[in-house]
Amino acid sequence: MSCWEESSQENGRLMLADGGVTEKGDPKVNSGGGSGGVSNGYPTSTAPSPKEGAGGVPAGALRTLVVQQTSLDQPRETWSKKMDFLLSVIGYAVDLGNVWRFPYICYQNGGGAFLLPYMLMAVFGGVPLFYMELALGQFHRSGCISIWKHICPIFKGIGFAICIIALYIAFYYNTIMAWALYYLLASFRPTLPWTTCSNPWNTVNCLRYLSTDSNVTWTNTSTSPAEEFYTRQVLQVHLSPGLHQLGSVSWQLALCLLFIFTIVYFSIWKGVKTSGKVVWVTATFPYLVLLVLLVRGATLPGAWRGVVFYLKPDWGKLLSTTVWIDAAAQIFFSLGPGFGVLLAFASYNPFHNNCYKDALLTSSVNCLTSFLSGFVIFTVLGYMAEMRKIGVETVAKDAGPSLLFIIYAEAIANMPAATFFAIIFFLMIIMLGLDSTFAGLEGVITAMLDEFPQLLSRRREWFVLGLVCVCYLGALSTLTYGGAFVVKLFEEYATGPAVITVVFLEVIAVSWFYGTSRFCADVHMMLGFSPGLFWRVCWVAICPIFLLFIIVSFLAFPPEVKLFDYVYPPWTTVLGYCIGVSSFICVPAYMVYHLLTAKGTFKQRLLKGITPVPSGPHSDIIITHAV
Repeated sequence: MSCWEESSQENGRLMLADGGVTEKGDPKVNSGGGSGGVSNGYPTSTAPSPKEGAGGVPAGALRTLVVQQTSLDQPRETWSKKMDFLLSVIGYAVDLGNVWRFPYICYQNGGGAFLLPYMLMAVFGGVPLFYMELALGQFHRSGCISIWKHICPIFKGIGFAICIIALYIAFYYNTIMAWALYYLLASFRPTLPWTTCSNPWNTVNCLRYLSTDSNVTWTNTSTSPAEEFYTRQVLQVHLSPGLHQLGSVSWQLALCLLFIFTIVYFSIWKGVKTSGKVVWVTATFPYLVLLVLLVRGATLPGAWRGVVFYLKPDWGKLLSTTVWIDAAAQIFFSLGPGFGVLLAFASYNPFHNNCYKDALLTSSVNCLTSFLSGFVIFTVLGYMAEMRKIGVETVAKDAGPSLLFIIYAEAIANMPAATFFAIIFFLMIIMLGLDSTFAGLEGVITAMLDEFPQLLSRRREWFVLGLVCVCYLGALSTLTYGGAFVVKLFEEYATGPAVITVVFLEVIAVSWFYGTSRFCADVHMMLGFSPGLFWRVCWVAICPIFLLFIIVSFLAFPPEVKLFDYVYPPWTTVLGYCIGVSSFICVPAYMVYHLLTAKGTFKQRLLKGITPVPSGPHSDIIITHAV
């Protein structure tokens, strides 16, 4: 049965007050294709003759007829296949952070011992939030803005805040893919450009240092050719003194980013029908490359040193609150609730799809991918440490993009068949980023199309084009010589604290205002079973505490932001908080707007603000007394 047929059956029922339900295909109801059917395939009831009466009741008897109103609007788009949805969610959840952030945080916080807080935070915080968002999106079939009228109307500002946060992410996240594209294009040559010190961008401090170079002595001022290629040729960060003077736009990176956004546009312009096909490549190819790199890394000399360093447990670290904060933040940003994406993707599912199984499957795949990525990264770091005759901790001092673009790039350059491994590695980085971008923008597009259907539903392609252009123009500051400083600022302040606060309010609104009993009844209507006591306790108490813990820890211990040799001055912290607040301000602003524009006394307005409008397939029910 196709999704469209299932949807039509759900929306085309006659419910009799004595409990009888007349379905499509019943003798009393004409099938949509014959006479009496309406043009979109939904059924209409055929009138019985006066002598027969309705449903065998004598003519003239009064009975109550409950009729579900059938919408003549265009049916909601659905996924072509269940696998399209699963791959899209996995592609969204598994991103660049799984490859560079998890391995770094894991070894920094006690190696194998870190897996304990990570799994606890996943089970009690990350997965319940993930499940909640999928269930909400699937039941209400709405994006992150319009869904709030069905949950708690006064919290609608959360949806607008999510859209602004998604735009901020698009401003900097795609720039990292532009860097990877630059590397990819530079890889199509016999000798990779980050292996030698004889290039125009190199300095006198450049030093190629491996165990084979016995005459070379590494000093504190020495820099590797890979580091100079990244900082002086790709980023050209040496031409900018800091955030106060970013310099001009790098035209090479501008072209790379234009190409990235062109791919993004033609992947999402038609909706989930096209993006659902693209993710078959972008979500599966990274796994193929990770396996190839894992096998290659495991055969390198010194690989075992990296694995031991990665997994050797330091149980003493578990007494530090930093470890638990990092575990909570990592699982939250890895699974990605609160960005509107899970709501949007689930809203295109058939109503009775088992989103419970989907939540468990996709979150498990995400966590296992992070764990696998650690082996891929650390086998190579062990190899680098062996080549340089130094400790793994010295090699692995860089976090974030530097881990991929300097350390890993240099390791690849010193392997046999370096060109081949460089090409597939940077292709993998681009594809890991692409499906996360598809997802992030789809969350915004679905939200806006559901909120303004008359204005935008028939102009989707033009709206998506406008959105992509806005994202490209917003990203221009990250393409300047000091663009890496802007990327770091956005990453630290613009998205993290704001999205965690938004999700905290989302959980409060759903669990306390909408009510877990009502939410569980919705899930029961969809799946045929209610969430157990564990899920209810998580949604009501554990998840809010989990999120509040991250928020308070961020405010109590603000991150010390530093990139290369540039320490961010105090005014940049203020700027960062202002960017973060600029999205979150939508929540209180909409509450005030709602209370001012609603009719009635203040108490009536407040009551209207927390009373949901019914949703789901049984929302448009009319009760009539028919003869």
